[in-house]
Amino acid sequence: MNLLDRFTNRLSFRDYDDFYANFRLIVPENFHFAYDVVDEYAAIAPEKRAMVWCDDLGDERIFTFADIKRISDKAANFFLSRGIGRGDTVVVILQRRHEYWTTLMALAKIGAIAIPATHMLMEKDLVYRMQKADVKMVVSVNDDELCENIARAAEKVASVQTLVTLGKREGFLDLTEETEKQSETLCTPYKEERSADDITLLYFTSGTTGLPKMVCLSERYTLGHIVTARFWHHCIDDGLHFTLAETGWAKASWGKLFGQWLCGSAIFVYDFHGKFEPDDLMNHIAKYRITTFCAPPTVYRFMIKTDLSKYDLSSVRYMMTAGEALNPEIYRKIVMKTGHKIYEGFGQTETTVVCATFPDYMEIRPGSMGKPSPLYNVQLLDDEGRPVEPGMTGEICIRLREPQEGLFDGYYRDDALTHTVKYDGYYHLGDLAFCDSDGYYWFVGRKDDIIKSSGYRIGPFEVESALMEHPAVLECAITAVPDELRGQLVKATIVLARGYAPSDELVKELQNHVKKTTAPYKYPRVVEFVEELPKTISGKIRRVQIREQDAR
Repeated sequence: MNLLDRFTNRLSFRDYDDFYANFRLIVPENFHFAYDVVDEYAAIAPEKRAMVWCDDLGDERIFTFADIKRISDKAANFFLSRGIGRGDTVVVILQRRHEYWTTLMALAKIGAIAIPATHMLMEKDLVYRMQKADVKMVVSVNDDELCENIARAAEKVASVQTLVTLGKREGFLDLTEETEKQSETLCTPYKEERSADDITLLYFTSGTTGLPKMVCLSERYTLGHIVTARFWHHCIDDGLHFTLAETGWAKASWGKLFGQWLCGSAIFVYDFHGKFEPDDLMNHIAKYRITTFCAPPTVYRFMIKTDLSKYDLSSVRYMMTAGEALNPEIYRKIVMKTGHKIYEGFGQTETTVVCATFPDYMEIRPGSMGKPSPLYNVQLLDDEGRPVEPGMTGEICIRLREPQEGLFDGYYRDDALTHTVKYDGYYHLGDLAFCDSDGYYWFVGRKDDIIKSSGYRIGPFEVESALMEHPAVLECAITAVPDELRGQLVKATIVLARGYAPSDELVKELQNHVKKTTAPYKYPRVVEFVEELPKTISGKIRRVQIREQDAR
């Protein structure tokens, strides 16, 4: 059993048009995910599986919803004992440890605000976050370098009062030990005072350009992930969903928590460290009988380089991708090797899934992000704020309404910054796309990534997709370099597949391949081979870093 009927008007639709026009969320004024979903399951189905967790050392644990409630209640009492309460901000750096989920639920239950973050943050990154959000506590994994950075940063920020980690460490409290001391009975006035509009999460965006911004997400936002999990991921009651994401990235909220539990699906967590190994991933999918799987395109690019025929993938019903656009060639190779289609979705830290190929209601068009979620009125606007014609490129924008489920409230304590993206009745995403005559949306690129060469506007994704069709290319990024004659030239930064080596002949071959695959003027006049591409913590290619390196 699941709780979807409580928060939706209906779950079955004739087709996409019916779905888009008539799907509605039902949001109680005092809705609260931890109380109304986690604790409710614990009351009506205590043995229902919530999480299957394992690590790369061979440890494994299975948590029921009764387990999640009991542990989160005890952890909430610990946080209360340390002076954490409603509106207080707590940085949570727990990677893929199972304590991440109980910590988030514990903080939510007392009205505190969790700030998930990556373990790769350095001292200056931590100081920036602590100061911007007036952080009161940090909860982290017990890693020497990370904890040293946290301790040094905390000395520079007066608001930080308590440091907590997993295990014994000087200057830190032991989360496990302190939680075990607490009562299983949680008493907090916040339970009765809660509101669907209360802030529950702050995410610092991964920052492909500029300093990270604080994205403010409410309890109301969490219900928006019903569309993400039920209609795009196609999560099933008592299934096992696996999204490959670290908890410092907002994709963890998309695929490792809210929508999946609302659907009654357990989440699968593989806590691994070190270099990503596609064979390890496939072994776990087969062993644990994963039913639905979502990963960024980077993962699929590595998957097609391994022998997938060795693995029993018969349990998998649906595969999805998000994070950046999926090249059609990768899609075709995954279908060829596994028999599974990949359903693409698009969104941001500030949203739930904005556009997707919804399995029940539309066919896949490889390379397309699909059609808009019924939560959003999506428009493509030109630079003057006017809707563009079908087939023309425009900025993806969401017409604002109140209340708006599945959309961030604004940037935390920064109305001026919020107004740079929310204005004239729209939220401006900063991404460019075009819509074809059948209503499918096609990603073009970030506004900042568009290349202007000899009067042409060239989106990087189309050129990258052409290059990805060549067997020599494992990964690539298209950027612009200045040119006196043309204004800008198209540059390709390429990671070669195994068995290929850089050469002038290969450069010419790749250039000719692009000329034959797409419009000839889009071919890369500059080609650089590298060992790896710069990426954000969420796996997105940092084209801005390539441009900065070229400028230097």
